[in-house]
Amino acid sequence: MIRYHDEEWGVPVHDDQLLFEFLILEGAQAGLSWETVLRKRENYRRALSGFDPAKIARLTARDRAHLLKDPGLVRNRAKIESTVKNARAFLEIQEEYGSFDAFLWAHVDGTPIQGKRRTRSDLPAKTPLAEQLSKEMKKRGFGFVGPTIIYAFLQAVGVVNDHLTTCFRHKPLAKGSL
Repeated sequence: MIRYHDEEWGVPVHDDQLLFEFLILEGAQAGLSWETVLRKRENYRRALSGFDPAKIARLTARDRAHLLKDPGLVRNRAKIESTVKNARAFLEIQEEYGSFDAFLWAHVDGTPIQGKRRTRSDLPAKTPLAEQLSKEMKKRGFGFVGPTIIYAFLQAVGVVNDHLTTCFRHKPLAKGSL
């Protein structure tokens, strides 16, 4: 968890495959701890062809049933089904916008929102941006993309810099020096 925080969380991501990975993992995390999902991350990479949305979009009912038996994954039917559904919606966005990155970062004009939170209690569960993006993604066919999940996703991929102002990572990310 410390390594994830110090090296990855909140760093702006512009790689579509990594954005898809975070989106799927945030959905898998719903109702669980992030630590649980982070421990399963390599299993997800293995089981989901490195989070390749084109391959995941083609998973059959038999493939999905096999995933439900994999102890290295969160074995929740709705979450597995949403992974396939999200891959299909993700590919549609890529086709429409040229990349998911372009779609996502257009919501903040390409510039991360700089949080000014001093304590964990200052962190909201969701924001108007997360609510708007959640609504739009649901209309486009995504699942497990409620406003709380989307806010966690936005934080993880650096669309929002929510490192506390007292955290050593806040200032470098605010300045763009990763």
